[in-house]
Amino acid sequence: MGICALTPTSAATPALSRPVVLGSTSRYRRELLERLRIPFSVTAPEVDETPITGESPRNLALRLALAKAQAVAALHPEAVVIGSDQVADLAGQPLGKPGEHARAVQQLRQMRGQTVIFQTALAVVCRATGFEAVDLAEVRVVFRDLSDAEIEAYLQAEKPYDCAGSAKSEGLGIALLESIDNDDPTALVGLPLIRTARLLRQAGVKLL
Repeated sequence: MGICALTPTSAATPALSRPVVLGSTSRYRRELLERLRIPFSVTAPEVDETPITGESPRNLALRLALAKAQAVAALHPEAVVIGSDQVADLAGQPLGKPGEHARAVQQLRQMRGQTVIFQTALAVVCRATGFEAVDLAEVRVVFRDLSDAEIEAYLQAEKPYDCAGSAKSEGLGIALLESIDNDDPTALVGLPLIRTARLLRQAGVKLL
């Protein structure tokens, strides 16, 4: 189930001609957003992603998605800005991007045979109109009981060190999984496009 909190906005001025900015340097999110066939630019958000003590993976993802959108919106106040963040949630423990091989091995060993919820948060902000909205797509993923050899073979083949949870479901990583349960098919890759399209429409961006 997703959540959506909207800040009232003076929508009397539609954002149809406003620029759209993706507040992310992720190539996966950029490639996904390109599916909507709207012009957009990319700006890297300067946001500290350190979790707050005791913060749940869900709240961490939501906070960072909004912080990224707000940071980029401060640089582009006339634009409609998209921010997103994903945190893998293993029994309440956040798993981020491994960054390197040893950490990826550790993550996949932790997740084998387990159910992991990938919390993919989305925020859309436009300072000029006062629009601000957040939403969350939860993707429930069951990992196979992977052997150490399978984990090593996968990591050597795909090297998913820039992916939360150390797996690319859109690639060979699908072979690691038993099942995926979600209502927004691109959420696991990093940007829930059904929710993104919905919030962009609410912000006044014409998609069709």
